[in-house]
Amino acid sequence: MTEHVDVLIVGAGLSGVGAAHHLRTAFPRKTFTILEARDAIGGTWDLFRYPGIRSDSDMQTLGYRFRPWTDAKAIADGPSILRYVRDTAADAGIDRHIRFGHKVVRAAWSTEDALWTVEAVHDGQPVEITAKFLYLCSGYYDYEAGHTPEFPGLERFGGTVVHPQHWPEDLDYTGKKVVVIGSGATAVTLVPAMTDRAAHVTMLQRSPSYILSMPSEDALANRLRGLLGPRLAYPVARWKNVAVSTLIYQLSRRRPGVVKALIRKATAKQLPPGYAVDTHFKPRYQPWDQRLCLVPDGDLFRSIRRGDASVVTGRIAEFTPGGLRLQSGAELEADVVVTATGLRLLAFGGIGLFVDGAPVKLPETMAYKGMMLSGVPNFVFTIGYTNASWTLKADLVAEYVVRLLRHLDRNSYDQCVPVNDDPAVAERPLLDFDAGYVQRSIGEFPKAGSRAPWQLGMSYAHDVVKLRHGRLDDGALRFSRRSAGAGRLTA
Repeated sequence: MTEHVDVLIVGAGLSGVGAAHHLRTAFPRKTFTILEARDAIGGTWDLFRYPGIRSDSDMQTLGYRFRPWTDAKAIADGPSILRYVRDTAADAGIDRHIRFGHKVVRAAWSTEDALWTVEAVHDGQPVEITAKFLYLCSGYYDYEAGHTPEFPGLERFGGTVVHPQHWPEDLDYTGKKVVVIGSGATAVTLVPAMTDRAAHVTMLQRSPSYILSMPSEDALANRLRGLLGPRLAYPVARWKNVAVSTLIYQLSRRRPGVVKALIRKATAKQLPPGYAVDTHFKPRYQPWDQRLCLVPDGDLFRSIRRGDASVVTGRIAEFTPGGLRLQSGAELEADVVVTATGLRLLAFGGIGLFVDGAPVKLPETMAYKGMMLSGVPNFVFTIGYTNASWTLKADLVAEYVVRLLRHLDRNSYDQCVPVNDDPAVAERPLLDFDAGYVQRSIGEFPKAGSRAPWQLGMSYAHDVVKLRHGRLDDGALRFSRRSAGAGRLTA
């Protein structure tokens, strides 16, 4: 027998647990289930197990709006974040609504029934659930494998090669020479974290990234928590950090030369005298064309000063039996090579979407407010900010879903669907971001539009107004009811 729920959530990570909390709080009588492909809560924070795994933004904004982050460290380690997500699920009883090991493969909408039929696979067997509303919290990258370029001569390498997304529990790099390929958030996390056991760690990059040092503890947040308590202190610290990050982002876009100079000056101060700053820490792009990398308390720079780590900038010519040879002719000895070369994007976890029997071709759809799809009814997805914490947007999407479901209930509507019939709206990439992992796959994603409500907003303050308080019935989002008997929908 096919099970039925009011809302079906896909994904039990940071977004999915938050979505369920908002839903359960607002609608204690609505039924919901979370389908999770893996066997544990936590999503990203359960998947990644590499040394030093931590947040790349502060926990006052990466934490949920409804649950204060109370640890002293604002840049938190992965196990602490995972515990925070799991405690949130347990305290609200959300964990009892999660079906683990259920990989969703297909979701089909029927206008006649105003219903989604969702197919999943569990222990090799098909499972079917129907739902009035489908809410995807599955992120946007492939959990099965990260991105690894084809390296010439890799088969000749006599050491160990590992991708951070699949870190072996038994990997012992004690006393070994480690080369980390990459210069993004994962690489700058791994390098200082591995110096405690490795003989030496080298970060090998094709070109530099912008790297900012940030205190691991938020002094103001900790002081306010002591004075006001967590409930009152948390929103103050949260908005303070939103304001600071927004200021840095806006200044980066409007006065990139100023920000570049400030970052270079701060970087040079943390490196040894005479260090080749412009060779290894001067990016070719403008600040925030790609995400800025944060290093807590300057740990990367400290490891370089101590001589435990080094940075090499160059392109790989080939792997050798004992390491890597660069196009410059230089050779790097290595016992362990870590390919921190990025992620692979996967839209909606690879789920096949259908509307009235027709497949939904994602590149032919347009994202409404960065969270719904044109022509796809009763469907919401979560994609966080690229210039701020993911959870800031995830919380707002969940609040919007609550408002939307209330509107459907109050007006006895069965369906809501975004419709783009404005010929003046031009197509834009959904993620207007120059990072390699985005550029490799963005063509497989829905499009964004050139004007509201089809733009993917990147301003939290603006989205607070638009998603938390903005008009629902805006002309682009169409509402309808099933007529009696025939199953047709009427406005």
